Amino acid sequence: MINKKWIIGGTSVGILLLVFALGIVFTGGFNMALAWTNTESFCTSCHEMQRNFNEYKETVHNSNRTGVRATCPDCHVPHDFGPKMVAKIIAAKDIWHHLVGTIDTKEKYDEHRLSMAERVWEKMEATDSRECRRCHVVDSMAFDEQQGRAARKHESMKESGKTCIKCHKGVAHELPPDYEEGEDDV
Repeated sequence: MINKKWIIGGTSVGILLLVFALGIVFTGGFNMALAWTNTESFCTSCHEMQRNFNEYKETVHNSNRTGVRATCPDCHVPHDFGPKMVAKIIAAKDIWHHLVGTIDTKEKYDEHRLSMAERVWEKMEATDSRECRRCHVVDSMAFDEQQGRAARKHESMKESGKTCIKCHKGVAHELPPDYEEGEDDV
């Protein structure tokens, strides 16, 4: 016989506790998976990304006088939950392309390099370089300590509302060989 004090609205307390415990386990597992897929080691675990990673290692985003370092997810994965989930869903295509070998050789990679870069640039422009601005805050820039052209461009950006990627396309990776530089590019 079931003790009626252990039944709430027709549901046993044991079932509620089990659902609650499973919710905690699922949430913890989900957060661990998100954290793991937002690591540089995860991002570079596919050999296709080694070329990008090697380029990045030669930039100021990896090694600089201040020791502040931006990793792959810092620039390529939104920090806020909603945009991060959208990015993760869109990134699922990368797994497919890895499995079918879309860019598994240098020649294939080079063939797709410009279109891959343009997709990233379009995303960054559409989000007003959201990931860049997590570290580079225009209102905090000391224009008087920047060199002439940089100071002028950054002040102009602040006034015009231009986004970072408009001028800084080759800042963390080499520009694709078939990329034609525009007047805004630095």
